[in-house]
Amino acid sequence: MSAHGYALVAVSREQALEWVNRIAPEHLTVDSEAEVPAVRSAGSIFVGNYSPQPAGDYAVGPNHVLPTAGAARFRGGLSTADFVKVITVQKLLREGLREIAPVITTLAEAEGLVAHAQAIRVRCGDA
Repeated sequence: MSAHGYALVAVSREQALEWVNRIAPEHLTVDSEAEVPAVRSAGSIFVGNYSPQPAGDYAVGPNHVLPTAGAARFRGGLSTADFVKVITVQKLLREGLREIAPVITTLAEAEGLVAHAQAIRVRCGDA
């Protein structure tokens, strides 16, 4: 086990949940549904003795593809949403662009993207 994992013994459920949220495990088993809301970072949660990981991987869970290596801190398991193409659309009026222009130009310049800032100034008549 020393080459591929660790056994952690928490002094309380609170400490265990703190570790869980920091480690962000791929699979997590908890004793009761009452513990689920405290989990902010896990790929998939299994509740109780009769909800084993293989059941989630092959029969009752969303799928077998879950975030590993702590990626559950920012990503959930693969879902149908991963196969949907999303295209965002924005439409601003001149007045709206002028209202947010200072934010845009400040951020663009902070990133060193001076042409982005200039594109805003030109459209707002400030160039």
